[in-house]
Amino acid sequence: MDARAYLDWNASAPLSDAAREAMIEALGAANPSSVHREGREARRLAERARRAVADLVNGKPEHVVFTSGATEAASMLLTPQWQMGRSDLCMSHLYVSEADHPCLLAGGRFPADRVTRIGVGRDGILDLAALERALAAHDKAAGLALVAIHSANNETGVIQPVAAIGALVRAAGGILVLDAVQAAGRIPLDIADGCADYLILSSHKIGGPKGVGAVVAAADLMMPKPLLTGGGQEKGHRAGTENLPAIVGFGAAAQEALAGLDRIAELRQKRDAIEAIVRAQVPDAVFFGADAPRLANTTFFAIPGMKAETAQIAFDLAGIALSAGSACSSGKVGPSHVLKAMGFGDSFGALRVSIGPSTGEAEIELFSKALAVIAARRAGSDKAA
Repeated sequence: MDARAYLDWNASAPLSDAAREAMIEALGAANPSSVHREGREARRLAERARRAVADLVNGKPEHVVFTSGATEAASMLLTPQWQMGRSDLCMSHLYVSEADHPCLLAGGRFPADRVTRIGVGRDGILDLAALERALAAHDKAAGLALVAIHSANNETGVIQPVAAIGALVRAAGGILVLDAVQAAGRIPLDIADGCADYLILSSHKIGGPKGVGAVVAAADLMMPKPLLTGGGQEKGHRAGTENLPAIVGFGAAAQEALAGLDRIAELRQKRDAIEAIVRAQVPDAVFFGADAPRLANTTFFAIPGMKAETAQIAFDLAGIALSAGSACSSGKVGPSHVLKAMGFGDSFGALRVSIGPSTGEAEIELFSKALAVIAARRAGSDKAA
């Protein structure tokens, strides 16, 4: 089989051995809601995973609600209808970033006219002054302000100033939901330090299985009205029999991700080596978000004069799996809404290389060889023109 290099960890990290083994252990488990011995054993596996997911963000296990993924978690949280104990609570308006993932941009259960998008700068950082103005103008009499922001961008890897955002939201008496899907396992997260009121997590971004995610709350004083109602699982916050194999796989991956946080510097060295290769072979390459804090595993760049999708296909044929933007829509390759939000226009496309702990020198060398061929082909096309 021809050698291939997987450089698309932001789309989905490879399933870890620990997660696979944990899932196999749970495949034959009983229903975690059953009260007999088999059911109690299944519940033990689920609660062990819940503790591991909570530990990843320094949260409390009882504040973790498992979902089918980050999109469901976002739909659950982004709703005007909340509860504080038995009392109804209204979130009257939603504020999101123009560069957010589509699951936040869609607005969840908010009507479109109750969603405001906040711009970002050319570096991809949220316009804090614009957020402050929007929150100052918020009609508190109508209800609370709900702010939902990604902590790290899935395309550029740009890390948002979460502490500053949180301070603005708290000063306005609002609630902050942090999409930590890309950040989890790549930068330290501590929901106990007041970084956010709620975090959204996704298993398959950290080496767990697809089809499972979580909402982690800083406290349980108020929660959104359930998106799914029925049997009362997850303390009534998310009905439906738990997907136990996926949940325990998520837990195993969370344990590994937490332990791997001490390898961030090593990951950054590999990312920098890839960027050095790009600069050497494509001197006019444009890197996006490079002047802002970024995830250590992500680089997002354009090759002037070459469409991102054309370059992506060329890399794929050469054995390299990478993305032209995000992989949030099956088979979709098109203009990046993130780059548009950053001021680069509709037609600007870019390539995303995202790596992980197991990315090795052989994969980086394969990328270098593939890029050399693409760069030479581009140079020949320029001469012919």
